[in-house]
Amino acid sequence: MILTRTVKPVSNFSRGFFSLFRSARFIMQHPGLLRFIIIPFLINLIVFSGSIYLGLDFFNDSIVHLIPQGEAWYWAVVYYFLWVLAVAVTAVVVFFSFTVVGNLISSPFNDLLSEKTERLLTGAGDDTPFSFKLFWQDALRTVFVEVKKISVFVILMLFLLLLNLIPVFGSMVYSVLAVMLTLFFLVVEYMGFVFSRKRMNFGEQRRYLFSRKTTMLGFGMGVLALLAIPFLQFVCIPLAVVSATRLWCEELEGENSQPEP
Repeated sequence: MILTRTVKPVSNFSRGFFSLFRSARFIMQHPGLLRFIIIPFLINLIVFSGSIYLGLDFFNDSIVHLIPQGEAWYWAVVYYFLWVLAVAVTAVVVFFSFTVVGNLISSPFNDLLSEKTERLLTGAGDDTPFSFKLFWQDALRTVFVEVKKISVFVILMLFLLLLNLIPVFGSMVYSVLAVMLTLFFLVVEYMGFVFSRKRMNFGEQRRYLFSRKTTMLGFGMGVLALLAIPFLQFVCIPLAVVSATRLWCEELEGENSQPEP
């Protein structure tokens, strides 16, 4: 049987974008999930604080000294322009390092959070008794998958940087493609916990994502918007994990409820 899907671009985009905010309410309704969030939260707090410290140290000790200075008035304009540019570059580096390192370190706990969320939504139980051996095996597998995904993302982003060498339109094309790649990475990053648990191969993952383009686009933009708000980065990662799992379960429920053609 082939299930037909109802295409509602605006509704699907809105559902994906606001899924993080609905997930915050879902977590408050199920306080048992907080125990799976506190450890990633502390990890992200440490990583973010370290990123800020290293970023400020790098900015003060290396970047500022490279900015030219002079006595003429135009040197003051050049100085402040380059200073603002240096602040923006440092902020991007801090944001990138926090997102990558934070996701990598907290990935085993995020996988567990996704699994517990799915159990709450579907009512499926797990008869496998807890053991540290199984936990560390799953943790190593999850970290290995994260390393592969992050490596591909970094390599692709480095290739995109070469577009800036093209005069006139290079920087514009780079900006658009870099944002699109970041959105795609965020979607794959957080939906990946469900994909890995369902043992979906690359082709199945690709078909799943591209058959729900507007929903996934809304979800990715919601995550990116939340990451851009200061201090909300601490809660963005667990919210995104819960949100991605809820979207999976909602899509599955919607398919199962469709009548047979």
